[in-house]
Amino acid sequence: MSVSVSIPSTSRRDTDLEPLLDSRYRKGDVLITTVGEDTAPSNRTSLRKKRYSINSVKCFGVDLTPDNIAVAMVYFVQGVLGLSRLAVNFYLKDDLHLDPAETAIISGVSALPWLVKPLYGFISDSIPLFGYRRRSYLVLSGLLGAFSWSLMATIVDSKYGVAFCILLGSLSVAFSDVVVDSMVVERARGESQSMSGSLQSLCWGSSAFGGIVSSYFSGSLVGAYGVRFVFGLTASLPLITSAVAVLVKEQPVFGRAKGQNILLEGSGFIESSKNSITQLWDTVKLPNVFFPTLFIFLWQATPHSESAMFYFTTNKLGFSPEFLGRVKLVTSVASLLGVGLYNGFLKSVPLKKIFLVTTIIGSALGMTQVLLVTGLNRKLGISDEWFAIGDSLIITVLGQASFMPVLVLAAKICPEGMEATLFATLMSISNGGSVLGGLMGAGLTQLFGVTKDSFNNLAFLIILCNLSSLLPLPLLGLLPDDTSDVDSKESSDIEMKSN
Repeated sequence: MSVSVSIPSTSRRDTDLEPLLDSRYRKGDVLITTVGEDTAPSNRTSLRKKRYSINSVKCFGVDLTPDNIAVAMVYFVQGVLGLSRLAVNFYLKDDLHLDPAETAIISGVSALPWLVKPLYGFISDSIPLFGYRRRSYLVLSGLLGAFSWSLMATIVDSKYGVAFCILLGSLSVAFSDVVVDSMVVERARGESQSMSGSLQSLCWGSSAFGGIVSSYFSGSLVGAYGVRFVFGLTASLPLITSAVAVLVKEQPVFGRAKGQNILLEGSGFIESSKNSITQLWDTVKLPNVFFPTLFIFLWQATPHSESAMFYFTTNKLGFSPEFLGRVKLVTSVASLLGVGLYNGFLKSVPLKKIFLVTTIIGSALGMTQVLLVTGLNRKLGISDEWFAIGDSLIITVLGQASFMPVLVLAAKICPEGMEATLFATLMSISNGGSVLGGLMGAGLTQLFGVTKDSFNNLAFLIILCNLSSLLPLPLLGLLPDDTSDVDSKESSDIEMKSN
């Protein structure tokens, strides 16, 4: 996510302050006569400073203006929506009695809206609703998310209904993500790298805080009240996105004529989209963009066995929803540690070296799941619960640290004038690789005969998936050579959100 927001000018605050100052001095005619003209400007300045210090509440070094609060709250909602993840998994497993392969396919389908993120940008920019390009779509996204989870909490009782509702919920989050990123990009121009980093911290902190808040309760609420209750509670969260839309400072946009109809707007959207797609394709075809993009896609498009492991830990090891919520809490904190590891020690390391080292170490650490599947951890004196927590902690830290170079690489290859659109496209391609990897993992799960009750070949599935992550390494030569510094423009364009 691009998370650089410029700090609004204080000129409007000064203008609003003038009547207050004038009325004060009009009340104190004796005071003005006594202190003279030189003191009045001093009093005026001190009052302005006092007013500014009251209004400029900071978080991560960023002024909490209404715009910044709205951006932070949208990212907070994206993090706290993780409340429903465990509930969805248990609903698919226990209520609908689906196999791991079917669950993996539904998870892949739910990610499809993230593959066409630039389309949402075109829509938001070209077709303002009720005169607004940002506010209206934030309201609409929140309502769509609330509607989808309300259906999950009430009438949905089939795998096709679940897939449809999760798809709508994912579309809601993806659209609001693009809209808020557009707001951020508009405010990012001209900001320093330091300010960009502060704003990235604000947005990352908001999302991470939401994820941490939801992590523990995601399991305990499922165990205490059931999945339908969690779905109903989740339905209220997107409404926060709709509510904070009123904080967005945006000038209304009206049509060329009072009676302009939606067909004219639609034709303008089609024409604008054609031009944007043509320009985008011409840019993607450039060798210095195409080959790194190909590497990002292939690096993400390796199979994984997450769905099979979820079934193993719950059906075979008997992990409860509450315990899995604790594991999720650990991984949320570990994700932040991974970001800190990258920012503190790895951001100056060449990208090729980071990809090489983290991929090899990640593949080796991923093999530790074989110990859990085969029960060797108990022979080493480590319980299943503690092994699962430690394993998740280490793998998540490394995984987050290894994903950060993808964001940096995507920002580095964006040419001037196409930063926002091309970056969104690259993130969509990266998400497409993840979806393909999930679908291939589902196919391998089916091929190895791993079901909700049979885990005989799960160890072989884990080994194959981890070894496959090494396949893109011979293509490291497709990446551009690194420079010692990443300028502020590239840093401000880095989208820092993982799903």
